[in-house]
Amino acid sequence: MELTVLGSGTSIPSLRRGAPGSLLRVGRDLVVIDCGPGTLNRLLKAGVRHDEVTHILCTHTHLDHIGELAHWMFLSNISTMERTRPLTLCGSAGVMRMLAGLREMMGHWLDASSYTRTLVTMDEARASSVGFDGWSLAAFPVRHIDSSLAFRITESGGATLACTGDTDTTDDLIDLARGADLLLIESSTPDEGKIPGHLTPSEAGDVARRARAGRVVLTHFYPPCDEADMLSQLRRTWDGPALLAEDGLSVRP
Repeated sequence: MELTVLGSGTSIPSLRRGAPGSLLRVGRDLVVIDCGPGTLNRLLKAGVRHDEVTHILCTHTHLDHIGELAHWMFLSNISTMERTRPLTLCGSAGVMRMLAGLREMMGHWLDASSYTRTLVTMDEARASSVGFDGWSLAAFPVRHIDSSLAFRITESGGATLACTGDTDTTDDLIDLARGADLLLIESSTPDEGKIPGHLTPSEAGDVARRARAGRVVLTHFYPPCDEADMLSQLRRTWDGPALLAEDGLSVRP
């Protein structure tokens, strides 16, 4: 298992940080977790074409997390770049309603005309799971918007990644991150700039400590984070291994 951060930022344009997105190599699959604007270009920088991705996981329907999705579906129908490999897309019922709305607005250009697209709806109210070839996916409800989920990916007989997406504090995060080898956790603002619906470094550290996670990677940084000592604030509650996400960072559990 290897995680590559495609975008460590937010909806705010930044020359340093792209909108949220991650690439996970797990088993024989290439999995993208969230696909904010610019994800397709950053994916190419990571050496992966859009049609090589086997799974797309959407944590919720905010544009900075799904803004590239319609482009992705459209691109898969362009004659010189059309997709032939199957694609599985996972998300909440809210994500699926958003997809249906995009199809209604943009028409057949978003259809899977040359490949098989499988939609997997994960429960928004309670933990749910699904198995794939060589790995499994569990989804947990979190406190952000109604469509929000966090994901836990476990390689068969191997490593575990927990990815919070956007969230405020909730006990479900402890179940999500419990014993995870790698915890990719949002930390949108410094401790003194708490935004409802998001975490701060100290809150992220408390989740990692209570869950007894392995390595922590903080991500989803609004601009004030780049002026703060985010790691020192994390250390108020967490003394284990930790990194700050940067676009292009690759890490193994």
